[in-house]
Amino acid sequence: MLARFGAVPLPEDRVIAMVGDGAPMLVQRACVAAGLSLVPEGALGYFLEVYDTHLLDNTRPYPATHDVLKSVAQKATLAVLTNKPERASIRILEGTGLLPFFEHIVAGDGPWPRKPDPQGLEWLMSKTGTSRSSTVLVGDSIVDLRTARAAGVRICLARYGFGFDSLLAEQLHSDDRVIDSPSDLLIWEA
Repeated sequence: MLARFGAVPLPEDRVIAMVGDGAPMLVQRACVAAGLSLVPEGALGYFLEVYDTHLLDNTRPYPATHDVLKSVAQKATLAVLTNKPERASIRILEGTGLLPFFEHIVAGDGPWPRKPDPQGLEWLMSKTGTSRSSTVLVGDSIVDLRTARAAGVRICLARYGFGFDSLLAEQLHSDDRVIDSPSDLLIWEA
C-alpha cells in the first residue's frame, strides 16, 4: 500500500507493532511512519483489497489452539470481539477451522464502537447471560486490557500475541493473568 502511494515500505516488525486498533488506524500509522503528510485518498480501500486477497496466506492458529478451544467450549460460551471487519474475521475463522467454537462475533464494522469501548463486550455478556464476574477477555494488547477494565471483567493476556509488547508492567494488576501459550489457558481455567 505504501509503495503504491509513493512511500518506502516499512519493515514487517514496525508494521506489526502498529496493529490493534483496526485497519483505518493501521493505515494512518503506516502512512505517518513512512513520512506521508496525509493518508492518501484510496489508501484504506487499497489496503483492505490487498488484505482481503491475502489474509489467509500466512495466518495459522497458535499451536494447540483447536484443542484448547474444544476444551473451553465444553464449559463456557465463546465469542470473538475484534476491531477487524466482520467479513475478514469470519473468513479467517473459517479458514483456520476455528469458527465452530464461537457462538457470536462482534466485529469492528458492526453496530458497536470499536474496542476499547466496552459496548460490544457488554452486548456479548447480555446475549449469553454471562455476568461480569464470570467473564474473561482473552487478548494480547493494551486495547484488550482497556476494554476489560472498561467492562469490569477479568483479563487474560497472551504474552505471545501481536500487541503484548505495547503493555507496561505497571499497567497490570495482581489478578490479571498472563499466559505464554494457548494451553496455559487450560491450567488457569481448571
